[in-house]
Amino acid sequence: MKRILVTGGAGFVGSHLCERLLKEGNEVICLDNFFTGSKKNIVNLMDNPYFELVRHDVTHPYFAEVDEIYNLACPASPVHYQHNPIKTIKTSVLGAVNMLGLAKRIGAKILQASTSEVYGDPKVHPQTEDYWGHVNPIGIRSCYDEGKRCAETLFMDYHISNNVAIKIIRIFNTYGPNMNPNDGRVVSNFIMQALRGEDITIFGDGRQTRSFQYVDDLVEGMIRMMDSKPEFLGPVNLGNPNEFTMLELAESIIKLTGSSSKLKFMPLPQDDPKQRQPDISLAKAQLNGWQPNIQLEAGLVKTIAYFKTHV
Repeated sequence: MKRILVTGGAGFVGSHLCERLLKEGNEVICLDNFFTGSKKNIVNLMDNPYFELVRHDVTHPYFAEVDEIYNLACPASPVHYQHNPIKTIKTSVLGAVNMLGLAKRIGAKILQASTSEVYGDPKVHPQTEDYWGHVNPIGIRSCYDEGKRCAETLFMDYHISNNVAIKIIRIFNTYGPNMNPNDGRVVSNFIMQALRGEDITIFGDGRQTRSFQYVDDLVEGMIRMMDSKPEFLGPVNLGNPNEFTMLELAESIIKLTGSSSKLKFMPLPQDDPKQRQPDISLAKAQLNGWQPNIQLEAGLVKTIAYFKTHV
């Protein structure tokens, strides 16, 4: 049994990770300030004697004796991270500093949940880990993009300067149960609009692409990365390389929900990436052949069933 700290553990991804770690026989401390996380996501874990919930903001130091740290704390949807951009970048940067400081003091291994947003609006397609990105440092998305880029820098510098055992993953678009229905992400937006019979809002011409990864596949990749050989630090892409346009996603959701929704086109937001597709060759090679198993339609069926409880 390992003692594992998960920051942002009551969030969408964090709650699935906590559940998986408990099922594997570990003791889990879930740290969350509930800005975007929800107790509903982890209420099913509360009776487990090896689960501990702590209300805490990672911009302030935290102390505990643990073996591993998964640092997920940060708003991840544009609606939430643009709500308070200064708080967002402080969460990424100060949160990384505080968790790395904890890892250094207690000798814990620590994983940083970075993002495909470090690639910005990419000039390289698909995106490989050696691509440095095309990011606007002063745009409306910069608080998140640059915060995560800075966190990656901090992780690498703590490793080089202090020999902290680090792992860095870059998460591509992920969806599934426990998503916030109002988080403004494209999958949750389209599903909620379809279930309510509202027009489905497509920004731009709908031909921009994304790659959608079901949350269970991501959690598997995260655990494999934490358990990977010590010399493999990352960053490593975790995402589904199958690429879909926004129009294809909308049409799939309308079909699966049986909705009468029509498409409504709106101007594309500033700095919104035109293409997003991970190259997962490195993950396959270093993480025991990891690749997504749950494809879009199967994952959407599970996600739609979850969202029906919120309409």
